[in-house]
Amino acid sequence: MKMGSASAGLVSIFSNGYRSLGAPVSSWRTLASSSLYKHYKRNSKGAVLSCLSSSKIELACLSSKVDVAQTTTSSVNGYHKYDRLLPCPSENGPPRVEHLVVSEGGPVLEYICKSLDLPPLFVADLIHFGAVYYALVCPQPPPSATPEQIRIFKEVTAPSVLSKRTSIKGKTVREAQKTFRITHVEQFVEAGTYLRVHVHPKRFPRCYEIDWKSRVIAVADSYVVLDKPAGTSVGGTSDNIEESCATFASRALGFSTPLKTTHQIDNCTEGWYCILLMLHCLCVVLARTKEYCSIFHGKIREKKVKKLYLALTAAPVPIGIITHYMRPINVAPRLISEDFIKGWYLCKLEVMECKEVPWPDPVIQQKYCIEDFEWPSKDRAYECKINLLTGRTHQVRAQLAACGAPIVGDSMYMPAAIAEMANPGLSPFGKCKKYTTESDKEMAVTKWFARFGKEPKVAIGLQACQISWDDGEHFYEARSPWWRSGMA
Repeated sequence: MKMGSASAGLVSIFSNGYRSLGAPVSSWRTLASSSLYKHYKRNSKGAVLSCLSSSKIELACLSSKVDVAQTTTSSVNGYHKYDRLLPCPSENGPPRVEHLVVSEGGPVLEYICKSLDLPPLFVADLIHFGAVYYALVCPQPPPSATPEQIRIFKEVTAPSVLSKRTSIKGKTVREAQKTFRITHVEQFVEAGTYLRVHVHPKRFPRCYEIDWKSRVIAVADSYVVLDKPAGTSVGGTSDNIEESCATFASRALGFSTPLKTTHQIDNCTEGWYCILLMLHCLCVVLARTKEYCSIFHGKIREKKVKKLYLALTAAPVPIGIITHYMRPINVAPRLISEDFIKGWYLCKLEVMECKEVPWPDPVIQQKYCIEDFEWPSKDRAYECKINLLTGRTHQVRAQLAACGAPIVGDSMYMPAAIAEMANPGLSPFGKCKKYTTESDKEMAVTKWFARFGKEPKVAIGLQACQISWDDGEHFYEARSPWWRSGMA
């Protein structure tokens, strides 16, 4: 059904409890194929604000029909045959995000199946992956929204409509627009509820290739230390919490309560990762219990946690402290400047060692999907030991690239460094860049993002190699980095 009207009703406030590790995706597929979910018909469409999201979070209106090439092979029981989420595809397709407003209350799985013409098995796995969200009230549409989408938003958020919904009484509109994950297939959604469905979640095929027990460095009462493989997500992404280090390590260790992350390092980075139970922060240390999580956060705040990285760079890096300032906008590639800019984040790292090593051989490059992007000299590389003094997303990668020494295999920052070397002044905030107007600067930034920003496929030359706290009482090292396996 098209979103042309909104009706009032009741909605349950769904709990955000822990995920069950005893029910892998296969059991959800069994549940979704049970008689409870076999009676759907395809004569009712409920897509409202049906849109496709680009990787830059810009929305462009598209049809709500499923991308058959991505998800289906033939028709079964009125729905296309399911074959998208499992087995895991080796390549990620283009992102697709559908935005719906429920026009008739009922079980969320049933509504999504009808609205988007998706198989119940597929939708059940999307929910298990954490790829479906809800809000009691539809959020404000983006600037790219169509007049029809604006009309629908105004209709379902009109005060006369919202005043009849007992589920949002006592809440501000902003509070009611906050999104939460859908946690089970039978969750009830009332008319007027906003749904966001990540139809093509980002996938991590390497999770299925790893011997996870061999990656566990230590198991303590309060924490687990994990040597994170490159090409994996530590705690999951906004559309995939299933294919993560935390989930797979929990299963490998036989834990009934899933490990939770509190820090994030880039998916293409290798290294240790302590896994904590509840919170999420920016440093690379985690734990098993809520109590230890709070304790460890205190250690981070008091700067009692020391982290060292190994970076394989394409050019030598000077020994000493390197300082930059990072643009405070959460879009990659991160833009940085050597000059102080008000409001930008301070980024500091210390290069402790820099030694010449062989460039990875072709066999190793192929194994880890390393690209050289026609770097001019591939006779040698440089292994640097780095003490991270501030913790910003992509900090090491962005700072080293700005120094003309990008990390080997870094498809996001190495091409930009090469382009800047060939054409000084290309970088929007590089040493040689000068602007006459503010609009010229914004245009340069826009062109930069349009040209660069490709995520690495598996690995780059970066490893979080050591972590210690309590003056070295707790000290852990990761295994040798991938690039050393090809050295004589």
